[in-house]
Parts: sequence; structure tokens; C-alpha cells
Amino acid sequence: MPRTLAQTGIPPIPVPEDLLASGGALADVIVFVVVTLTVYLAGRATVFPLAVRAVRSRNRNNPTIQSATETYLAVVLAGAATVTGILAAGYGSVFAESALLIAALTFAVGTAGRDVLGSLVSGLFLVADPDFNVGDWIRWPGGEGTVEAVDFRVTRIRTVDYETLTVPNTELTSNTITRPYGRDRFRITETVHLAYDDDIDRARDLIIKAARAEQRTLPDPAPEARVADLGEGTVAVRAEFLVREPADGDIVGIRSRFRARVVDAFEEADITLGPASGRELSGHVDVTVGEGADRVDAAE
Repeated sequence: MPRTLAQTGIPPIPVPEDLLASGGALADVIVFVVVTLTVYLAGRATVFPLAVRAVRSRNRNNPTIQSATETYLAVVLAGAATVTGILAAGYGSVFAESALLIAALTFAVGTAGRDVLGSLVSGLFLVADPDFNVGDWIRWPGGEGTVEAVDFRVTRIRTVDYETLTVPNTELTSNTITRPYGRDRFRITETVHLAYDDDIDRARDLIIKAARAEQRTLPDPAPEARVADLGEGTVAVRAEFLVREPADGDIVGIRSRFRARVVDAFEEADITLGPASGRELSGHVDVTVGEGADRVDAAE
């Protein structure tokens, strides 16, 4: 059939006359490619930056919506450019006359794409959740890490070892998510084991001093050290202190520095850290030196 653009309302695309005269499929392909690229690039240069700028201005404290807008808008532009290219190439009747093809595609999406559609819907819920943002540290039954991006099917999370996890969106929406570092403060809890004959009060003072030495430690409420448990061979002292801006700080590094300070302070004060549990043995032991030799008995 002849290929014209009058019915689609799209401006003519400059294509070599010999290709159009041949009526071959190559001319249609060129029209499709040129129109698709033109529409997509024009949208990226005009509509895309305007929409992204508008979203950023209204959601400065929600980087998740900003990231999702860029992802979803790019797909919408690609789809619109593809449809425009098909119409420009003269195959617009496909959308109106191919009822059987559309029905088959709908069936395929409904069966094979069920999981993909579920992940897409879950991703939209994550984007709309004000308590779930890019840059937050989250913990769920499958792991923990920092949210980097929310895509159509998966959420990308960076672990403390700088590994990137691609977690299905459905896994995050169907499980409980904890945001331990998502606010402006975070409570660090560490347990220190001491010997019963050590100076407990002195040890508590050293532990509190080690907590206050951290630059991110908040003065109010003040760090505390409480006797948490009396074990068989040790006394458990629990240290608790709050740190500010946990999302921007290295929580693992804060814990490491605190532990190192406690070890150094205890060594200077001659306090035993985590002593081994003592065991008292009693009984009778028979020792035979060799065949025919006298038996040696030892008892305690």
C-alpha cells in the first residue's frame, strides 16, 4: 500500500525519492527509525528536563521520586516515539485492525508478565512511600544496605561491603522494612564483658568516656553504661549512646572506634576484658606408665 503521512498528521520526513518510489520495506524502516529518533531526542531535550526540574523543585527532600521520574519518563518517551514512528511509516492500521494480535499480546502479558507487572506496581508503591527514599539505610529479612535506585522490577541496594544487590520490589513490599539509619539520630548499643573481681564503676566510667570521645555522639541524652547481665564468669555491661546524622556517617567505623577506645582504656586501667570462664575439676585419674610398670594414682 502507498506510504503517506497525510492521514497521521505528522510532518513529512526527508527521505530519498528513489527509496520511496521503490515502495520497498527499506523506505518504511528508514521513516520509522528517523521519526522515532527525532521524537525521542526532541522529548529528551525539551519535555524531559522540564518535567524533571518541576519534580525536583516540589520534592527536594525526596530523591526517590526524582529518580523514579527520570526512569519512568524515559520509558514513556520511548513508547511515544515508537508509536509515532509506526504511524509515520504507514502502519497505523496495525493498532485498529489487528484485534487478534492485540488479544494475543494481552494474553501473553497477563500470563508470562504477571511477576513483572507485580514488581512494577510494587515499585510504584515504594516510590510513593514517604518513608522509603534513595539514600536511606534499610534492613529487611534478606539483608541490609543503602537504597541507590528504584527501577521498574528491582530496587538496587548497596551493602556495607560496597556490593550492589538487585532486590525484587515485591520482596520489599511483602516484608517488614526497618530504617535504623533513616532519621537524624541513631542509638548504638554495645555489650562489654568484665570479670567479677574488676572495678565495675571504674569500667563504666571508661566506657562512657569512650562513647563521648566520638565526634558524632549527641550530648543529650548522655551516653550510659548499665550492668545488663550477671553471667557464670563475667559481668555484662551494656553501653548506649546516640549519634547524629547516621545516614551520612560510617556506623561500622563508629562502632570500631568505640571498641578500640574501650580496649585501650581497659589495658591502661588493668581491667580484664571478657575473661575466660573458670572451671573447677575434681575426681580421680589412673595413669599407667607401661606394661608391667607400677600404677601411678593421682587424685584431687
